[in-house]
Amino acid sequence: MSQTPNRSTPETADVVIVGGAAMGSSVAFHLLSDPAFSGRVLVIEKDPTYARSASALSAASIRQQFSSPVNIRISLYGVAFLRDIGARLAVGDERPVIDFIEGGYLYLAATPEGAETLACNHAVQEAEGADIVLFDAAGLKDRFPWLVTDDLLAGAWGRSGEGWFDGWGLLQAFRKKARALGAEYRTGEVARLERQGSRIVAVHLADGSRIACGAVVNCAGSDGRRIAASAGIDIPVYPRKRYVFSFTCKGPVDNCPLMIDTSGAYVRPEGHRGADGQMFICGISPEPEADPEWDGDAETVDWSLFEEVIWPALAMRVPAFEHIRPGRAWSGPYDMNLLDHNAIVGRAGEVENLFLANGFSGHGLQQSPAVGRGIAEEIVHGRFVTLDLADLGYGRILAERPLREANVI
Repeated sequence: MSQTPNRSTPETADVVIVGGAAMGSSVAFHLLSDPAFSGRVLVIEKDPTYARSASALSAASIRQQFSSPVNIRISLYGVAFLRDIGARLAVGDERPVIDFIEGGYLYLAATPEGAETLACNHAVQEAEGADIVLFDAAGLKDRFPWLVTDDLLAGAWGRSGEGWFDGWGLLQAFRKKARALGAEYRTGEVARLERQGSRIVAVHLADGSRIACGAVVNCAGSDGRRIAASAGIDIPVYPRKRYVFSFTCKGPVDNCPLMIDTSGAYVRPEGHRGADGQMFICGISPEPEADPEWDGDAETVDWSLFEEVIWPALAMRVPAFEHIRPGRAWSGPYDMNLLDHNAIVGRAGEVENLFLANGFSGHGLQQSPAVGRGIAEEIVHGRFVTLDLADLGYGRILAERPLREANVI
C-alpha cells in the first residue's frame, strides 16, 4: 500500500528514489542492506502496476559479450546474483524464483571485419573471466546443426553465465525485499527537483507534495531526462520503442541460444516445448533514422517489421523457421543514451547529492544488481566499493567522450 504523508509537518526522507521498477528497487534494497545506512528510503513510482515499464516489457536477458571491461564485470556480478537470488532476496520463508536459463548468447559474423570484432571482444571477455567460446564456421555447424553456416566466418557463444530469466519476477523480488527491509513506496509523479546551489533540497510531486531530502536517485526510465533537466542536468537519454514478437515452430531447433543474426535480428526460446512445438521471441533494433519514440502504448506494434525484415532473416539462418505460427507481440521502452548506448551511472557532476541511473539502452534488468549496489555504495560510503563503475559516469557525457560498444543489439 502507498504511504500517505502527514501534511501538518514538513516531510523528509534521507534518500528519495524516483522510479520503483527493477533499478530503483535494487537501489532501495542495497541501501537498506548496508549496515552503515540507517535512514529513511522513499521510492516514488507513478505506475505501481509497472505495466509500461521496461522491466516488465523487455526480453529479460543477461550477457557477458560486451567489448568494455566495465560492462563485462557488471554482468559477471549480475549472473552470480541471479544464480543466488533465492537466498539474496528471500523474505522470511519465501524465496523468489526467476527461472534463469543459461542458454547463452550466440553472435554471428559473416565478414572478416565482423570476425575480427568477435575475436577482439573475446580476448577482452576471456581476460575478465567470462566463459565465451569462439567458433569458426565448422565449429558452429557442429555445435548448432540446425544453423545455416555457408556464409559465416565466426561465432561467439556464452557457454555459461548468459541467458534469460523472468524480468517481472526480478522486479517483484527486489521490490518485496526492499519493502521488507523498510523501504516506503508511494504512488505519485515527480514534477521537479528543487535545487539550491550544488544540492537538491527537495522533491516536488505533481499533487503538490514537497519532500525534503538528503539525496535523490534518478531511476525514472523513460522520464529520466526530464527529471534530470529539472535540476539543470542534461543527459542525452531518449525513450525509444522496441517490439517483441513471438512465434511457435514445430521443427526441431534444439538447444537454441539467444542468437543474434548477421542481419541484427535476434531470437531465443520462450518457455518449454509443447505439443504444438517450441515458442520463440524475436526482435530487431531499427536503423537510427527509423527508430520510433516510445509513446506508452504497449499494445500497438509494427507487424511489417516482423513480416518483411525479422522473419525472412531468421528463416534464412534457421530453415526450421520457414514454417511457423505467429503469436502475440508487444512493445516496450528502451531508454536510449544516444551518445554511446551505455548507461549513465553515479553522481550528477556538480550536483553532489543527485545520483543518476539512466540510459541503459536495453541493459537495465541485467545491470540492476550491480548498478543498484554501486549507487547505494556511493550514497553511503562516498565511493564505489564492490565494482568501480566510474567508466559509466556523467563526466563522459559532459566531455562528449563516448564509451563505445562493438556489438549493440
